[in-house]
Amino acid sequence: MHVQKLLKPDGRRLTLYSRFPIAAEITAPSPASEPVEANPHLRWHPLRGEWVAYASHRQGRTFMPPPEYNPLAPTRDLQFPTELPAGRYDIAVFDNRFPSLALDAHDPPDAIVPTLPANGACEVVVFTQDPNASLGSLSLDHLELLFQTWADRTKVIGSQAQIEYVLPFENRGVEVGVTLHHPHGQIYAYPFVPPVPARMAEREQTYYQNHQRGLLQDLIQQEIRDGQRLIYQDQYAVAFVPVCARYPYEVWLAPIDPAATFMDLSAEQRQGLARALKTVALKYDGLWQRPFPYLMAWYQAATDGQSHPESHLHAEFYPPYRTRDRLKYLAGTELAAGMFANDALPEEKAKELQAVTVSLEETVLQ
Repeated sequence: MHVQKLLKPDGRRLTLYSRFPIAAEITAPSPASEPVEANPHLRWHPLRGEWVAYASHRQGRTFMPPPEYNPLAPTRDLQFPTELPAGRYDIAVFDNRFPSLALDAHDPPDAIVPTLPANGACEVVVFTQDPNASLGSLSLDHLELLFQTWADRTKVIGSQAQIEYVLPFENRGVEVGVTLHHPHGQIYAYPFVPPVPARMAEREQTYYQNHQRGLLQDLIQQEIRDGQRLIYQDQYAVAFVPVCARYPYEVWLAPIDPAATFMDLSAEQRQGLARALKTVALKYDGLWQRPFPYLMAWYQAATDGQSHPESHLHAEFYPPYRTRDRLKYLAGTELAAGMFANDALPEEKAKELQAVTVSLEETVLQ
């Protein structure tokens, strides 16, 4: 992996990652030379027992697509060309111009509930310079580089004393809120472990204390033995519709053997995960014959300097699903109560995804 660090005219950091050497003369562009004034803060939600971030400066951020946007047509991104330098490289990571969290946030306003500076980090990860590509269209070695990139960003950001959790994710499709078309994800780094991974960590830790094995490690073995919901499996990685899926086409992707963070993956595990990721992405698109929207979130151990043998790096894909003539999103019981009501069995939806044939380097997976 080749890495080059640059500084944009507005003071934001840009890091390039590549499978090939990167020319030294590459310079970092920026939409403007003046930095965006970002001073987000947190307010405590007393009934839910969690922090809420406030970043009013984001009202001025770039928004795409235009009203006439056609998700099936090739697109030309209007914002990222002003963020990406010319030259040969594969992946670009830069500070978000409109962050919800900022390491230098300070002096939160007084309120009737506790407040704190929103000390964190928000980075944009541009997967490729090709605006019409997707994770499913990238080569396997490009995807392996992406896992190395996520590992490096976890190491770099997680080394900050203020950061306790690093979460890479991708929102794909205007249906799930994407405002820029260029294939990209984001990394949010928090000054605390957010509620969802905190609950996962609590369950994992309790299970490990009782069994001296990982909770997800054992669930994966049970899914492999059952076999009904597997979408991809090799020696090192697996993808499956979980038996407890809350969404009809929900898919989990993980190394078979535990790895606490991206930094703990072996080269063989990265190779397996690349094949699994490409398979899932192609099957989603192949099932509906269109770029299918989803949220892909990667969960890993906290960056608190402690050992976490209970933690198991994995991704969870949350797609909307089609019901007759529309796409279904979260409803009242999911959003308000936090209890998901799934209209279809995981086994049924796994069969649909299993039936989609995709090709990985001339290898056909059923």
